[in-house]
Amino acid sequence: MENHNLTHEFPELEEKINAFKLNDETFKKMYVNYEEVNALIQHYEDGEQNHTTDEHLTDLRKKRVHLKDDLYSYLHQN
Repeated sequence: MENHNLTHEFPELEEKINAFKLNDETFKKMYVNYEEVNALIQHYEDGEQNHTTDEHLTDLRKKRVHLKDDLYSYLHQN
């Protein structure tokens, strides 16, 4: 499965991501939410939890995209 870790998605922002995770509470909450959704998707895609529907998995993927967009915007505005 494809890696959607935030530092993999935005390698040019890795230092800023790491600094914000330590020092910015708003970013930290957004980041944790993204990582939780991403981990859940990975579990479903890996077959570790096959108790979901395609529709639910699609909804989770859409949520991940929106969270990633929000994080990207936040990183560039701060």
